[in-house]
Amino acid sequence: MGTPVFEEFDPTSDCECPGCAHWRRVMPHSRAPGGVGHPAARRGLALASLAAAAGTTLGVGHAMPAVAATHGPVVPGVPADDGPDTPQGPEAPLHGSEGQPTPDDPPPDIAGLPSITRSEIINRAKRWVAAQVPYSMTSYWSDGYRQDCSGFVSMAWNLGRNEWTGSLAKYGVRISKDELQAGDMLLFHNPADPQNGSHVVIFGGWTDSTRAYYVAYESTRPHARRQVTPYAYSKNSSRYVPYRYKGLETGNAGAEPEETRAGDEYPGEVYFGPGANNAYVTRLGRMLVERGASRFYTTGPGPVWTEADRRATKAFQEAQGWTGPAADGLPGPTTWAYLVDGLGQDIPEAPSAGATGSPGATGSPGAPGRTASHGVDGYPGRGMFRPGADNTYVTELGRQLVRKGFGKYYAVGPGPRWTEADRRNVEAFQRAQGWRGGAADGYPGPETWRRLFL
Repeated sequence: MGTPVFEEFDPTSDCECPGCAHWRRVMPHSRAPGGVGHPAARRGLALASLAAAAGTTLGVGHAMPAVAATHGPVVPGVPADDGPDTPQGPEAPLHGSEGQPTPDDPPPDIAGLPSITRSEIINRAKRWVAAQVPYSMTSYWSDGYRQDCSGFVSMAWNLGRNEWTGSLAKYGVRISKDELQAGDMLLFHNPADPQNGSHVVIFGGWTDSTRAYYVAYESTRPHARRQVTPYAYSKNSSRYVPYRYKGLETGNAGAEPEETRAGDEYPGEVYFGPGANNAYVTRLGRMLVERGASRFYTTGPGPVWTEADRRATKAFQEAQGWTGPAADGLPGPTTWAYLVDGLGQDIPEAPSAGATGSPGATGSPGAPGRTASHGVDGYPGRGMFRPGADNTYVTELGRQLVRKGFGKYYAVGPGPRWTEADRRNVEAFQRAQGWRGGAADGYPGPETWRRLFL
């Protein structure tokens, strides 16, 4: 079989500077003639040229925004039009040995495909990105996969052989844009004009609720990379088709990552937003409920991102006094840190949560006359129960734990200073409610407090 040669193309810049991030969103990718190496500078020069052509039409007294400064070197050998070509190799076994099949082979039986989870697909892709595996249509990496775009996807899906854009589709099931999740692929195969851009990438997740940009894992010159990419791609966008691997494990095994691994560290924006389905969404929802967002959830929280998650996140962000993009309902690193560390203000009660009786009335725990938080009488807010806390609420919490039979970790006390004994006793109480993961972290939220003082 002859070697099919297909041309990839140079996508938009993956530079993360504010200038490039801005121009990627407001202008299509284009290249200014000459040797300006940085994308923000190219767009700035284009805008400046338009302004010069307009002359005095801009009006007296209106200053033109400063052109973005060039801070990237000219890339040697990159032409000024569409970037370098990146052809791909043919179907081949691992390491490129002889005996390769033809594209007319029948579709593989799903029962014979190696199974894999979404997290495993993304982790395999990340390994090549971390190693900066060089692009090549003839070389094979140490794992046996060819170092081009189709070899990269063959590796990520663990196919056990090297496919090309003309054969990868038989391993997948065609899906819609709305069904895309991390580990799926976006495939453009162009048999009618093979020199004009066949390419394939691994979908890593949406960057925000607009679904205009996503994280792509791909092999392209000069090496494998992860970058934010406009949907479906920066060129020939309408011709990319989403596919899901036929051997994908479903259920909890396919979620990314496992709940026990949804730790305190912010995982990245791709884990949140429409289409997200992972343990970090569950953890986010539970932390939000602890901070007063229970009214937004009729069910859950769970691993599938819903409008309830967005509204709850937005309410928490607005409770901190944030507005505009800082309160878009999608958790960034600051929102996540506030939730994990118990910082900032809790979500206020809904205006209609009205009030039958007054917080702090007789029989209600907490300081007399204190306004209830999250609609739970006497609950002072999560921030009162953190390392270093020293207040009467800690004492009251400890005494109630002892009354309920959850005081075994106290050697002395309880007292007003928060200790590890307090946290372990609270955790034991939470686990007795059947809670696990982030819902049993040892820090009392409103539901923990309500059940303790029933």
